[in-house]
Amino acid sequence: MGESITFWVLAIVSVIAALGLVFSRRAVYSALMLGVVMLSLAVLYAVQDAPFLAAVQIIVYTGAVMMLFLFVLMLVGVDSSDSLVETIRGQRFWAIVGGVGFAVLLGLGIGNAVVGSPKGLAAATQAGNVPSLAQLIFTRHVFAFEVTSALLITAALGAMVLAHRERTEAKPTQKDLSRQRFVTFGRTGKNPAPLPGPGTYARHNAIDMPALLPDGSVSPLSVNRYIARYEESQGILSPEVAQVLEQEEAALRANGHSTPTVAEEARDGGPDTEPMDEDGVVAVPVVRPRGESVRESLSEEDGK
Repeated sequence: MGESITFWVLAIVSVIAALGLVFSRRAVYSALMLGVVMLSLAVLYAVQDAPFLAAVQIIVYTGAVMMLFLFVLMLVGVDSSDSLVETIRGQRFWAIVGGVGFAVLLGLGIGNAVVGSPKGLAAATQAGNVPSLAQLIFTRHVFAFEVTSALLITAALGAMVLAHRERTEAKPTQKDLSRQRFVTFGRTGKNPAPLPGPGTYARHNAIDMPALLPDGSVSPLSVNRYIARYEESQGILSPEVAQVLEQEEAALRANGHSTPTVAEEARDGGPDTEPMDEDGVVAVPVVRPRGESVRESLSEEDGK
C-alpha cells in the first residue's frame, strides 16, 4: 500500500517537473526541473529495493552532473532568446525522428516487462544487489554497456555542435584593430599604445604600483586613477603619484577641461585617455625624477 502511494505521488511530481523542463523559457528553470525529476527517480529506485541505483542517481547525476549544468548555465549566462536562433539546419526533423525512435524503444521495453511472468526480486538478486547488477552489466549486457559509453561520447560531441554559433560578420584582424585605435586617437585623443605594465623597472609588480620610466620617473599612463583617488582620500598617496595627478589636472585646466570624475573616466575608456591641446596633440604631463620629489617631501617634513 505504501509503495503504491509513493509511486503515484512521485509519478505526479515527475510528470509536472518534466513538463516544466520542456516548456520553461529559461534554461536555469529547466535545469532545476530536471533535478526534481532525478530526485523522484532516486526515490523510486529506493522503493523498488535498488539502493545502488538510488545512490548513483543522487550522487552522480543529481549531485555532480546536474550541478555542473547549473554552474555552466549561470556562468555562461544562456539567454532564452538564444534557443530561438537555429544555426544548424534540419535539426528539428532529426529531433522528431529520434523522439519517435525513443518512443518505440520505450514501448518495447515496457511490453517486455509487462508481458510474461516476473521472476521476482529475490531470484534476480540472490548474490546481492550490487554483485548481481555488476554481473548483468559486464557479462550479459556488456555490448549494450559499451554502446552506451559510445553514446555518451557522441552526446558530448553533439552538444559541442549544437552550441556552435555562426559568426555574422568577419572577425577583425590585427590590422583592423590597429587602424581603429588610431581613428579613435584622432577623434578623442585616446592613446593608441598599450598601457605599461605595473611595476615596470621597479621592485614590485602590483596594480597599485605605477610603472617607472627608464629615468626613474613615474609613467602617467600607468597610474591607476581609482586606487589613486582612494589613497588620496585616505591620506596615503605617494608624493610621486600625487605630483602626476596635480600635473594632469593642471593640463586639463589649461586646455579648458575640468577634472574628470571616476564615472567619466570609466565611460571614456579609463586612465589611458589623455587630454589634447588645440593643435590635436596629446598633452602628456612632464614628471620629474623620483629622487627629486622624494627630496622635496623630506625637506618639507624637516621644515615642519
